[in-house]
Amino acid sequence: MAIPLRKPNEIDTLRQAGAVVGQTLEYLRNTVKPGMTLKEVDALGEEFILKAGAKPSFKGLYGFPASVCTSVNEVIIHGIPTDYKLQDGDILGLDIGTIVDGYYGDAAITMPIGTITSEDQKLIDCSKDALYTAIEAIKPGIRFKELSAILEESIRSAGFVPLRDFCGHGIGKKPHDEPNIPNYVDGKVNQGPKIKNGMVFCLEPMVCQKEGDAIILEDKWSVVSSDRLRGSHYEHEIAVVDGKALILTNP
Repeated sequence: MAIPLRKPNEIDTLRQAGAVVGQTLEYLRNTVKPGMTLKEVDALGEEFILKAGAKPSFKGLYGFPASVCTSVNEVIIHGIPTDYKLQDGDILGLDIGTIVDGYYGDAAITMPIGTITSEDQKLIDCSKDALYTAIEAIKPGIRFKELSAILEESIRSAGFVPLRDFCGHGIGKKPHDEPNIPNYVDGKVNQGPKIKNGMVFCLEPMVCQKEGDAIILEDKWSVVSSDRLRGSHYEHEIAVVDGKALILTNP
């Protein structure tokens, strides 16, 4: 399947959807505190998205029951909001999607709850640093597998490993489109599609401590590593415009 090339007016709409995602994440980053439940976090995120004139895209997507993925501690992605009360020392992954005029926004952060350990801060920094290192390398002509290699090298050089079987992705009129962009390399780096102006996609490093094999928990959504240790996740939506990477999900 061909990777769509977006027109300037499409990228403008994607930027609107992405901006709401970025603003919602920033709002939650500054608002979420110990003692709040995950359901309260989800309700705050949904209310913010709706007031901003967008719709939450995750609610009902593939059957997901909420607007915000809330992934605590060892849950790396796709955590379902529950009555769990956040505690000082937790780390919380927030993944949010929006729709504006039929176009999708998508981004994620991992944030500290209260005071966290230096080890957990390094885990969070790893996913964030890997994301921005890869974004800086984006230009027309490089292959998506080269981005995967950059992500993997950044994660491993920090002493961690990438989560397997889940990946970044194209985005536009669909929440998940071509291509798939793993955070590790399968096969040769000099194969596969090249980046072109007009492409829009999400990079989302998902970081584990010792083992990268993914396990889906009994709720059929929450993903943990086979090492059952804490993980982290960061994501931005990016458009390639005039030969450069434009982050669409900044606040």
